[in-house]
Amino acid sequence: MPYPSEQSAPTGLRARLHTIIFESDTPAGRAFDVGLLWAIVLSVLAVMLESVEAIRLQYGEAIRVLEWCFTGLFALEYGLRLVSVQRPLRYALSFFGLVDLMAILPSLLSLMLPGMQSLLVVRVLRLLRVFRVLKLASFLGQADVLLTALRASRQKIIVFLGAVLSTVVIMGAVMYQVEGAPNGFDSIPRGMYWAVVTMTTVGYGDLAPKTVPGQFIASVLMIMGYGIIAVPTGIVSVELAQATRQAIDPRACPGCGLQGHDLDAVHCKHCGASL
Repeated sequence: MPYPSEQSAPTGLRARLHTIIFESDTPAGRAFDVGLLWAIVLSVLAVMLESVEAIRLQYGEAIRVLEWCFTGLFALEYGLRLVSVQRPLRYALSFFGLVDLMAILPSLLSLMLPGMQSLLVVRVLRLLRVFRVLKLASFLGQADVLLTALRASRQKIIVFLGAVLSTVVIMGAVMYQVEGAPNGFDSIPRGMYWAVVTMTTVGYGDLAPKTVPGQFIASVLMIMGYGIIAVPTGIVSVELAQATRQAIDPRACPGCGLQGHDLDAVHCKHCGASL
């Protein structure tokens, strides 16, 4: 008797659940996604209203009950998502899998750490699914292109950030020696804070050099700040131009739920399951 392949798509009830939960091409799937989006919006709205003192004093108990109802609903949905894919761990560790888990954890953590329920606003990230529900496949494709460009440029960006961090440390130490404690630069970390604020052209104004050498160094650092803004932009732009040459298929993998495959893909590029 032949055994089903580990790479094969889910069958039976699991396949039905996968179609409803991960796809929006059927009436049931679309109704599920639309209902989920409304639940997400209402749950985030409830968390926001609870932070308003006047509303919390009058309707706090009702809002907390509503939050727990939404938490139970999202926990059930998260469990069904894990059941409907062939490789639950793959989905649990994916971006949307982690976002789904984070939509539940703050409520549970609030039992031990009061106030953690405010972090439930992270549920707003789940609204990213609206692009799939409304069949805006091009938006999903463009999001995948952007992620591809960021991954391709991460090594260059890491090297660049390392150079920026080194500059911040050096400038912080220099300003500590040049300005000193009388002018507010009473430590190297304090000087590093000033260097970060100056290089990013934010300029809070709470700490400023008073001596001529310090002001000259500040001027050089401000000019460098404009270059610092331009460099990562150019790095990502080059990778983005290369990534846009590839078209993206928004189908969801039946094995791990990943979206954003190549148009000619037969198997998932993440877990290898048949598409």
